[in-house]
Amino acid sequence: MKKMISVALVCLLILTLTVPAVNASLAEDFVPVIRFIASSDTHVRDDSDTNADRIRMMLDETYAISDSDNVYNALDAFIVAGDLTNDGTESEFNKFWNAVSSTKRDETQFMGVVPKNHDGWTMNRKDMRSCYSSITGEAPDFHKVINGFHFIGISASETDGIQYSDSQLKWLRAQLKEAVKDTPDKPVFFIHHEHNRNTVYGSSTYDGWGITRFKSILMNYPQVVDFSGHSHYPLNDPRSIWQGKYTCIGTGAIYYSEFTIDEMRAYDPPGCYNTATYWIVEVNAEGDLHLRGRDINADEQLCEYYIANPADKSNREYTPAKQKASSSAPAFAAGSELTIEPVDNDKIKVTAPAAQSTDGKPIVLYRITAKNRFGTTVYKNWVLPLYYEANTPDTVEFEVENLANGENKISVVAENAYGMQSSPIKAVYNADDGLNAFEGIIASIRSWFEHFAMFIKQLF
Repeated sequence: MKKMISVALVCLLILTLTVPAVNASLAEDFVPVIRFIASSDTHVRDDSDTNADRIRMMLDETYAISDSDNVYNALDAFIVAGDLTNDGTESEFNKFWNAVSSTKRDETQFMGVVPKNHDGWTMNRKDMRSCYSSITGEAPDFHKVINGFHFIGISASETDGIQYSDSQLKWLRAQLKEAVKDTPDKPVFFIHHEHNRNTVYGSSTYDGWGITRFKSILMNYPQVVDFSGHSHYPLNDPRSIWQGKYTCIGTGAIYYSEFTIDEMRAYDPPGCYNTATYWIVEVNAEGDLHLRGRDINADEQLCEYYIANPADKSNREYTPAKQKASSSAPAFAAGSELTIEPVDNDKIKVTAPAAQSTDGKPIVLYRITAKNRFGTTVYKNWVLPLYYEANTPDTVEFEVENLANGENKISVVAENAYGMQSSPIKAVYNADDGLNAFEGIIASIRSWFEHFAMFIKQLF
C-alpha cells in the first residue's frame, strides 16, 4: 500500500513539474523595459475592411493593456512580419498604412517587411519596395535600436526571381555582428516573413512554408530571436516556439489559421478566416522574454510564456525534445461518455465531452474509430478542436457514416501536439442487425483493401 502511495505521489510531482507555459521563477517580479507587438499576415484587402479593422483592434487592445500596467505602460514598437496586403496593390498598401497610422501613437515605432508572395503579387519587387517605402516612410530592410535592443528586418530582394540577394545576406551578417558587438548579452530581434525551415510549427519540409536562406548565418548567433509568419499556423500551439542554436517564434496571423494534420498539409478548417492572433512581447533588463499570445476578436489571452534570456545559449528550455519530454497525454474526466444520435439510415452523430490538458498545452486533435463485430475498422476520422481561438466548445462532434450493420464499437481519443493520446472513451452502437457472417467477411476484406491502398499511396 505504501509503495502504491509513493508511486502516486511521484506521478503527481512529475505532473506538477511538467506544466511549461509559465516559468514561475521568471514571472515573479518581471519588470519590462520594452514592450512590442509581433504580428504578421494582415492581408489588407481592397474588397473588405475586416483585416484593416483588426489592425486597429490589435493596437487599441494592446494600448489598453499597456496603459493599465502600473509598472511599465509604454508600447514601444509594432512589428508586422510580412504579407501586409493581400494582392500587393498600391491601394491596399495605402489602406494598410491608414489603419496603422490612424491608430498608432507617435511613441510606437512601426517595423514591417514585405515578402515576395502576397505583397509582391501585383508589382515587380523593386516597385513593391519603393511603394512600401513611399507610403510608410520606412525602409524595407532596417536596423533599429529601441530602448537598447536591436531590431533587424529584411524584405524580399528588389530583383524578381531572387528571394534574398547575396548583398542582402552580406548586409544581414554585418548588422548582426554590429548588434552583438553592442549588446552581446541581450536578445537581438530578427524579423522576416518565411519561417526558417524545420523550426516552428508550419516550417517543416513537409509543411512547405520554410526556407533555408538564413540558416548558415543565424547558427552563429545564439542571441537571435527570430519572428516570422507566412504559414498562418497557430501561435498558441506549443510547436510555434522553437529553440536550438537560436530562438524562433511563429507569429500566427491576423488573417485565418492553417494546419498540417497527418498527411493533410495546409488544412484550412471551416471558420478559420474568422481567427486573428498576435503576440505582445516584453523584455526585462536581464533579457528575459514575456510573451502573451492573444485572440484579437475575443480580446483575450490564448497562451503565455516566460523565456530565460536567449542570448545565454544554456537557456534552451523550448527545444522540441524538451517540449515533448515535458508533455503528457490529455485525459477525459472520470465518467465521461459518448452520446450517439442517428442522423439518417447511413449516418450517426457522436458527441464527446472535451478532454482536459494535463500539462498546460492545448489538445489539438480528437480521433474517432468505429469497428464492426469482427474487430475490423470500418470508419476512422479526426476533428480539429478550436484550440486556436479563445472560446473553445465544451464538446466535440463527429458525423460517422458507412457503419457496418449490427454492433459497432465507437472509440474517441484526445491528442496533444506531440501525438500523446488519452485513454479512449467508448460506446456501442447497433445498426440494422441484418448482417450475416458472409457479409461481415466481405466488409472486412473491403476495409483491408482500403487500408492497403492508402499505405501504397503514402509510399509513392
